[in-house]
Amino acid sequence: MSVFTTYFLPVLFAFLSSAAFAVIFNVRGLGVLICSLGGALGWLAYLLSAPLLQSDIAQMFVAAVVISVYAEVMARIRKYPVTGYQLVAILPLVPGGNIYYTMEHAINGEIDAFLSSLLHTMGLAGAIAVGVLLVSSAVRMWSSYHSHV
Repeated sequence: MSVFTTYFLPVLFAFLSSAAFAVIFNVRGLGVLICSLGGALGWLAYLLSAPLLQSDIAQMFVAAVVISVYAEVMARIRKYPVTGYQLVAILPLVPGGNIYYTMEHAINGEIDAFLSSLLHTMGLAGAIAVGVLLVSSAVRMWSSYHSHV
């Protein structure tokens, strides 16, 4: 596979999907570009961490941390809430396909496949949540420390 199909196209599609979600969530002006860049940056982090981590759950954690740091920085620079940047940029990472296949296994009565898929999907969603929570808590602790010093 070429670099174009391995990295460029998925990052471009993450950028475009983030832009679409930004429009849906009524983000205006430069905010659409910033949110879209966050989505592309997160997907790039996901792809680049693959050779190092070899686990899509760990890759998802890294991507969530990168997006959260980016959202915190952009929110401070532009003086807007973090959640707007974070939510739109995280959406391309949401394991929607995995959720679909998990439910398909459940409906078809494939209990072993359902449980395996469920645990994997929960791991992916948990990695996103822990990545966001880690960065948010670290920024809050840092801000609290510097406001009291």
